[in-house]
Formats: sequence, C-alpha cells, structure tokens
Amino acid sequence: MSRLMGQMMQMPLMISSLLKHAARHCADTEIVSKRVEGDVHRYTYRDAELRARKLAQALARLGCQPGDRVGTLAWNGYRHFEIYYGTSGSELVCHTINPRLFPEQIAWIINDAEDRVLCFDLSFLPLVEKLAPGLSSVKHFVLMTDRAHMPAQTGIPGLLCYEELVEAEDGNYTWPEFDENTASSICYTSGTTGHPKGAVYSHRSTVLHAYASALPDAMGSSAQDVILPVVPMFHVNAWGLPYSGALVGAKLVLPGPHLDGKSLYELFESEKVTFSAGVPTVWLGLITYAKQNNLKFSTFKRTVIGGSACPPAMIRTLEDDFGVQVIHAWGMTELSPLGTLSKLKAKHLDLPPEAQRRILEKQGKVIYGIDMQITGDDGRPLPWDGQASGNLVVRGPWVIQSYFRRDESPLQDGWFPTGDVATIDPDGFMQITDRSKDVIKSGGEWISSIDLENIAMAHPAVHEAAAIACKHPKWDERPLLIVVRKPGQSLTREEMLAFYEGKIAKWQIPDDVVFVDEIPHTATGKIQKLKLREQFAAHVLPT
Repeated sequence: MSRLMGQMMQMPLMISSLLKHAARHCADTEIVSKRVEGDVHRYTYRDAELRARKLAQALARLGCQPGDRVGTLAWNGYRHFEIYYGTSGSELVCHTINPRLFPEQIAWIINDAEDRVLCFDLSFLPLVEKLAPGLSSVKHFVLMTDRAHMPAQTGIPGLLCYEELVEAEDGNYTWPEFDENTASSICYTSGTTGHPKGAVYSHRSTVLHAYASALPDAMGSSAQDVILPVVPMFHVNAWGLPYSGALVGAKLVLPGPHLDGKSLYELFESEKVTFSAGVPTVWLGLITYAKQNNLKFSTFKRTVIGGSACPPAMIRTLEDDFGVQVIHAWGMTELSPLGTLSKLKAKHLDLPPEAQRRILEKQGKVIYGIDMQITGDDGRPLPWDGQASGNLVVRGPWVIQSYFRRDESPLQDGWFPTGDVATIDPDGFMQITDRSKDVIKSGGEWISSIDLENIAMAHPAVHEAAAIACKHPKWDERPLLIVVRKPGQSLTREEMLAFYEGKIAKWQIPDDVVFVDEIPHTATGKIQKLKLREQFAAHVLPT
C-alpha cells in the first residue's frame, strides 16, 4: 500500500526568514538602541535586514566559509542584532560570548569554538587587547563602532571597523537556503564546574523556539508590543527575543550597557515599553530605583523572570505596587532556553487571588515542543501530585542531544537531565525546589534552599538572601542563611530567624544567619552558591 504524501511546499526553516518577514511586513517598525557611545540609535526592520545582508557580504569578503564561527563580545544593540542574522543567515555560526566571565574562561571558550572572526563593543577593547595574542583561531578582530570612535592606537594589529566593513558592501545579496538542521549559533554554559560546554543550536530548533515562545501561554508577544530585553544577548541569545521579536514584528528596544535602575526606567518610559525579560537581580535594581523616587510605569505591563527562581516577594511587589504581570519561567542554555512558563488555565480563573498567586509562583507548565518528567534516583518516573520531589528531565526539538566536541551524550534514556530537583502538580505546573547540588540534606531529609531564600526575601529589611548547607556533627548538614540588608535597615539574627516561625517546619529553619555587604553572582546573575560554600566552609553553627 503506497503512502499518500502531503503536497505542500518544501521550505526549510531559516533564521533569515524571520528578518525577511519583519522587513517585508513590518518594514517601518523601529529597533531602538542605547549605544555604547552614549547616544540613542533608531532605525527599522527594513534597515536592519539590508545591513545584515551587507554584513554577510563583508564576512564572505573576509574569507569566512559555511560553518565558520563568528564570536561576539557585545551588549544588546542594533549591531549585535545584525550579527545574529548576518552570520546565521549566511550559513556561518553566531557565537555569543559572555564578557562577564573570567578572561581566562573567555579565551578558552573562543579557542574551543575556533572563532574565525571576533566582533566586540568599545567597552571590551581593553579585554580583547589583553586576550588577542592567545586567540590562535581568530583571523580578524572587528570593533563594533564607526571610524570616529576607532582608537588612535591599539594593541590589536589590523583591527577592523565594523561600520566601514558594512558600508563597503552594496547589499545585493540573497539569503541562501540550506538544510534547516545546519548549525546556526552556539552558546556555552556558565561552567560552574569544569570548563564551559557548548550548546549548538540549529536553524530549525531556533525558529521552532521562536514560534513557541511567542504563544499566548508563553511570552505572548505581538506586533503591538514594545519589547526591551534586559536579559543580555550573550545570555542564551536573550532568551530568543531577537528572533521572536522579528517573528511577530514587535518594536525592539535594546539597552546596551546601561542596565542600572535609572537608565532602564528612563528607557522604559521614553520608548513606551510594554514587555521585558530578565533575571531577578536586574529587577532588584529597577524596583529599588522606582521606589526610592516614588515612580510608576505608564506602559510596562508584563515581564518574564527566569534564570533563577524569582522570590514570591518580588512577584508581589511588581504586581501590587507597579501593576506589572510577572510570568515566572524556567529554562537552560541546553534548552535554547525556554522550558516552562507560568500562565493560569481556564479552570484556575475562578480561584481566589491568593490561590492563583500560589500557582503563578511556580515555574509553570511546558510549552508545546517540550516534554518533562521527574524521576527518583532509580530513574523511575514519580507522580505528578505536587508533593513528590525528583530529578527533572526534559526532551524536545530545541533540547540538545550532545555538547560541542564532547563524545558522550548527556541523555539518559532519551531525556536530558537538567540537574534541577522539582515537583509537578496534577495540572502540570512544575516547581523547582532546588538544584541537585544545592539541596540541603539534614538527617536524611531534604530542605529546599529556594524555600528558605523566598521566606527571607519577604522580610522588609532584606535586600537579598542565599541559603547553603553547613556541616553539622549530628545531622550531617544544616541550613546557613546569608543575608544582605537593605540600605539603612537594621535586622538581627534573632529577628530573621523569628520571621520563619509558622512559615516552615521548625526543623527546616536555618541554624544561623550571617550578614554580608554583598552576595557573589555568576556571570549570568545567579547566586554563586559554590563560592559561598567555599567562603563559609569553616563556619561553626551555634549549638
């Protein structure tokens, strides 16, 4: 019996098609950038697509061949946006590098990826001058600025000017079509243990991720939105927003290096931003600035918060004090990065507000394209009852099956082990209870460090908090709470511990509290638990 085949056009899913679509159907929609040079740059999707084609021509003139990696050390801006599309669209691989990593890590990542070209913002000229002699694969260094801002002297021989490269081309270039499974971009994990690992995305996975992320139960983006990604374009491709923004034709506002509360607030207001996304630490700064100056938002209505668990107190502050809907999300570099987002189902709409909030404080349910389950240490699936806590595993068309240049696949029976410990309730809402390496094991029982941190963050005098395991002679491990007070606030150990009473089982209350001026963060804004455990390894808990 012969199989009946569909009679549809065979059109590969190309990243270039996103920008072509935006340039054709949302041609005059703006992309606004706060430049490193200090001014504001404006142009349209039509302009961006032309310049991306010119960039593709320029890279070919520099000798780049299909599959070559083009590295970036850059903030969120229009030139970085052009590199996203000019590289991937011409069958090169866009390699965004986190400039907040240690210089030695940056050099290792560039050499591991064998970047042929390195494009970088003015902010990072001193860093690249230092690293350049050790970057053996890089043939061309491109400073992302115009001739007027090029340095008179530099330690980088043959340094190229981005604007001169682009303007030398005519833009008479047609985006090629090729296998949609071709590599499009590469992002490296933050490498908290050992060397960072590369996740290589494809055109197919990226376009599918852009489709799914724009769905109403995900980020819900549309052509009516003004999107400001606070999450950097070097942090898992700004969670896909440069792609989904073009897909729906939304106005993009790119903040450059200006991520302090004052700069962000002014940009939100002047450009009438409706939607944003970022990690919790960024919102701390914006909330603090707005509260200190008694400010409100006039157009800003919703934000996605992920990267690490968002404290419920922050969700409530944004919603109650500023009228901003928080979409709690979870993902990973290995997931491109979106896995789950927290949006209510129809059945939840009649619940009391407090019950709805408890649901929305979870990391949420999967979007189409991702499947998940929790397993015990024996690998067997655990029930979705909201109580059983297990190892979170996922699979889907934008989940990696292997790392760049690593022979062994991380997959277990076809599932990717995330390293997170989670519960899933009967409605499919997942809640991270901890990273597997961060969970506190006291007398054989697990204590969630995230739960302890969330309670501490609800105290009006607490700016930031972290909970770690501390060695204990009887219970093996007990919780130690590390707290940063808000400026001008007083808070004692006894007052902090008393705040836990009635909110958590007595045996889960931390044994001690340490007050510090600052908590260390990773390059992507997550609390650096490993460094805290090293710092307080000799801490003696009170008996």
